[in-house]
Amino acid sequence: MPTTAPQTTDELYQALQANDERPYGRTRTVTAEELVEAAEQFGEPVPLIHALLELQEAYTYGSEPRKSPVVFARLLTLFDEQPDAFDARLRHMLFWRFKWVANALRALPEIPLASLRQWLTEMRDRYEKAGLELQPYYGQAYQLAAHVGEGTALAYELWAGRTRTRLSDCEACEICERALYHLAAGDDERALRAWEPVLAGKESCQEEPARSISYALLPVLRAGRTDEARALHLAGYRACRRNPSMAGEVGRHLEFCALTGNEARGLELLAENRTLFDEVESPRELLDFLTGTEVLLGRVEGLGHGELPAAGFSGRAWTVAALRAEVRERADDLAARFDARNGTTAHARRRRVRLDRAPLLDALELTLRARGLDDVVPAAPGSVPAPAAAAALPESLPELVARARELDEQGHPGARACWARLRTLVAARGYVHPDDPAVGPVVRLHADLLEEEASRAGEREEYADAVSLHEEAAGLYDDAGLPGHAALARAGALLATAGLPEEAPGDGAQDGPVADAGRDGGARVAALTAAHAALVRLQEETSGLAPYQEARLLRARATALGLRLQESRSEEHVAAVFAEVDLLDAFATRHGVAGQAAGARLLRATTHALAGDLPAALADTGELLERLRTHGPAWHLPRVFALRGRIQLGLGDAGAAHAELSEGLRVAAQWPDDPFDADRLHSDLAEACMHLGRPEEALRHLTRAAELQLRDGDRIDAYCTYDNAARLSLDLGRVEDCIALLDSLLAEPDVTAGEVDDRLVAQLRLTRARALRAGEDVKAATAELVALAAESAGWDDDPGSHAMIAAETAVTLGESGEFDRARAAVEQALAAHARDPRFEHLSNALRELARLQAQQQGPEGLSAARAFLDDAGRIADEARTAGYEAHGRPLDAALAYEHGRVNAYGGAYEEALAALEKALGLLGDPGADPAGPAGEWAESVRLAGVVEGIYLERTAPALTRLDAAVTRLTELGHTEEAESLTALAARLRDGD
Repeated sequence: MPTTAPQTTDELYQALQANDERPYGRTRTVTAEELVEAAEQFGEPVPLIHALLELQEAYTYGSEPRKSPVVFARLLTLFDEQPDAFDARLRHMLFWRFKWVANALRALPEIPLASLRQWLTEMRDRYEKAGLELQPYYGQAYQLAAHVGEGTALAYELWAGRTRTRLSDCEACEICERALYHLAAGDDERALRAWEPVLAGKESCQEEPARSISYALLPVLRAGRTDEARALHLAGYRACRRNPSMAGEVGRHLEFCALTGNEARGLELLAENRTLFDEVESPRELLDFLTGTEVLLGRVEGLGHGELPAAGFSGRAWTVAALRAEVRERADDLAARFDARNGTTAHARRRRVRLDRAPLLDALELTLRARGLDDVVPAAPGSVPAPAAAAALPESLPELVARARELDEQGHPGARACWARLRTLVAARGYVHPDDPAVGPVVRLHADLLEEEASRAGEREEYADAVSLHEEAAGLYDDAGLPGHAALARAGALLATAGLPEEAPGDGAQDGPVADAGRDGGARVAALTAAHAALVRLQEETSGLAPYQEARLLRARATALGLRLQESRSEEHVAAVFAEVDLLDAFATRHGVAGQAAGARLLRATTHALAGDLPAALADTGELLERLRTHGPAWHLPRVFALRGRIQLGLGDAGAAHAELSEGLRVAAQWPDDPFDADRLHSDLAEACMHLGRPEEALRHLTRAAELQLRDGDRIDAYCTYDNAARLSLDLGRVEDCIALLDSLLAEPDVTAGEVDDRLVAQLRLTRARALRAGEDVKAATAELVALAAESAGWDDDPGSHAMIAAETAVTLGESGEFDRARAAVEQALAAHARDPRFEHLSNALRELARLQAQQQGPEGLSAARAFLDDAGRIADEARTAGYEAHGRPLDAALAYEHGRVNAYGGAYEEALAALEKALGLLGDPGADPAGPAGEWAESVRLAGVVEGIYLERTAPALTRLDAAVTRLTELGHTEEAESLTALAARLRDGD
């Protein structure tokens, strides 16, 4: 609603049109109410009729059925008093909306059944008086019978046997009613046959196919068409989510999740639609929604997860069990009210059928995020997930402590489960430390637990916490008289300190994303050099070290230098790493510290790889594999296979890489307690699969990697990996999968709370907007891109990204014909480009905008289209001056071709032909290379032939051009590219 009320009827109509473009909901409804008040001031019937029609539509599709009949009563009064004010279109709308009122009255249990029948009589009488056919009336009579649950067969025959009229419900809606009749009769097969045109996208309307899909999900699944059911769920849910007027459809999607082993997704969708609990004003829609919700909640509670949090009615926090009880009470009451009004038990019976329905499948993968109920509540930061198949732990505390320390000395991954159990026991109220010399003092046990916690913090790259925990543990070890243990703790602190971000000069640590980036390369190299020197001193100054402690300190020294090489990639740092590795290997081998000996050899292979000697790295890992298989320790095998996989990728042997990485996954499953990064294995496997041309398999590995990262608390990495998965799914044409994945991520609590970096969230939203555009939901894509362009305008530290987003926004606006807004977005893009050039991206966007405007507007849009090309020309000049080389088409040649196409669309054929001649000159000879410009060259010749031979009617020179081009392309082996030119030449010769 404008800040001031419309002062003229023209302003009123403009405001009504603007409101019609808004989504249904409170904003649109309130504005419609205000516009009715404004229309009343003019004292003219026609503006008021238009305003009332808009208000009734807002009430109807905003799920406010109680108000729709009131508005229609005013319209009917106006029609009776001033029938001439209704032209043919308004008259049609008035009689159409008799059905809206019938539907609204059915949705209200407080309206007596006699009143519903009286309204149908009124509708029939009005139709007969107006000379209208009665098929729409019989359609409403059938829907009332189906609602009540009596006389449906006769009512159906009276309706379905009649010929459709202009006032009949649309074909898609009537198909749905016919299918529901067969479904209620238990005939799934006939229902699905009836639904086929709607489910296949051949018939649609504002409510369809979303309404039909929600009802068809279970019949499709019962027919064994699981892939189709999955696809329908993804597309159908997106069309109805968060829509109060389609709350019943949302409820059926929740039910579908519950019955296919997707309870976790169901809870996620319930959270996304939490506002429906309070916004749905239609009792019938609310009953459908609550029943679907109860099916889901009952399934979750039946699986033993009744204490999980659930989104529900506002005003309090809900668990699944508590919400289920509340939903059951409210839904039972609504069903009872409808049945009392109708004098039947139909609603209670239908509800019971849904609630008693058994799951149809144990598990149907609905989305790219395969999650279970255990994943609904993320583990607290730093918590240890329960091991997947851990060995039985000792019952007595002394034995448990002894086992933990023994395994820890070996570096055995099973130590982690022991420490987790000990942490729980020690933290319990009433814990009494045993007086046992083998266990030692309680201060030592506390130090052990702190040291293990510090190691886990380091694995998560939470270096500040790791430093603090290591140092606290070292102090406790000193108190316990264990200098060797204290030295190891201090070694851990030194390595963690090297990973800390550098403080900004003068004002402490920086805030925000910059602080998370850590030290720059030079500072980190210096920090690791200093850490190594400190580790050497620490080892020299600590006496009485046990062999495993000595080996660990040597390993820390080698690790520091290995990390330094990884950071610097400097050849001068290689020898120092090898020297430390040799010391470690010799010491560990001499003293029988097998785990550290294996670690030394793994580090040697890694160093060869970092130094660029991949064959040597592969040979080292081969020898290590044989040793580990023969002598152990076997828990190092996953790391060796992972490294070999990455080496094979570096050597270009994707097949070998896939085999090594797959074996690494298999072996890693044997060590569920190992903190080994299985997500990295999946990410590398995804890369190998892409090289092998197996993108679907790559997609599965990417999503698995992301979910593992999420479970491990690496949320930023997980979101980045998921974004890669989303983009791959989009490349594969799995648009709905892509959108569903991103919708799920964008609904994560830390995302909605604004705790995730805004640039990362923007990337997720940008990918989603591209998916919406690919799915032909241009309106939603445009809205998202416009919002992103506005937000990115404030990214003063990254104007290049804003330039690309604004350019993409401009193209999407151009596709919708909104060229004024597109030009404004282009100006933003150009201003940002001036600060941080994005030559190719902007050139592509400007050329596309020029094409769109010329194609849509013809000669009238030619001047504006040429202005876009002039901007593209300036960018091409800048790129040439900067020495920029395009990754795709050469900018100058692409621009010349677009000048030709745009001028052709605008009717400037001589200019078009000249531009195409220029494009051909810039491209030069097509050449024999399949990756060369042959395709673009052939297209330029083809368009030149069209302009010259058809529009300029110069057939002879056009044929000469085409024949010469066909000969040249054929000589070079480009027969496919020549086909379109041969066809055009034949057309010109035939005089077509």
